[in-house]
Amino acid sequence: MATSHLKRLNAPKTWKIQRRVLTFITRPNPGAHTMALCMPINLVLRDMLTHATTTKEVRTILLAKEALVDGNAVSDKKYQIGLFDTLELPKLSESYRMLIDEKGYLTLLKIDKKEAHIKPCKILNKSVIKGGKVQLNLDGGINIIVEKDSYKTGDSVILDLPSKNILEHIKLEKGAHIFLYAGKHVGDNGVVEDIKQDSISYKLKDGSVVETLKKYAIVIGKDKPAISLFK
Repeated sequence: MATSHLKRLNAPKTWKIQRRVLTFITRPNPGAHTMALCMPINLVLRDMLTHATTTKEVRTILLAKEALVDGNAVSDKKYQIGLFDTLELPKLSESYRMLIDEKGYLTLLKIDKKEAHIKPCKILNKSVIKGGKVQLNLDGGINIIVEKDSYKTGDSVILDLPSKNILEHIKLEKGAHIFLYAGKHVGDNGVVEDIKQDSISYKLKDGSVVETLKKYAIVIGKDKPAISLFK
């Protein structure tokens, strides 16, 4: 059973935090993301964005419904903000997406308000359910039922937020644009050159080709990324 507290020294290495200033730090509630790929909203608002100086101030912001994650108001200071999730602060006219940078740190990228209402999700698995319909199991703990089985594991879908309706299906194929969220090439993005059983090769902007495990990649666009990335 998970404990309710978390020591800063034991926090995930993906958290860019000061580890020896205080002993404890907010532990995110269990949810759709692994702890290494999410951060509690308390930490995001207070330490990353510095829109609050204390946890009490964060609670005030949340109780006023001034923070939206994937289009939904959040009231729990331990609520997860995970990889590719969006954070909107309507009162400040600010929108962000949680990404992971080339150093392996979870980092917020400021985005346009319109982009805050889309989210790429990788298809992790699929199954046939009653009535012959297909259920897609996406990362982020999202399950979607579709009528036609034109989807494959490893493909991605672009969801509308907060409805979670599918806006676009992007296949994992040569020419697709991918983002690496794990492995030694974490934070990279490029164009798929070749796909093998467990590995994938992609071309960077400088023309060099890199090979990594397919499980580390998520498709984020066809001809170009559907979301903003770090420059």
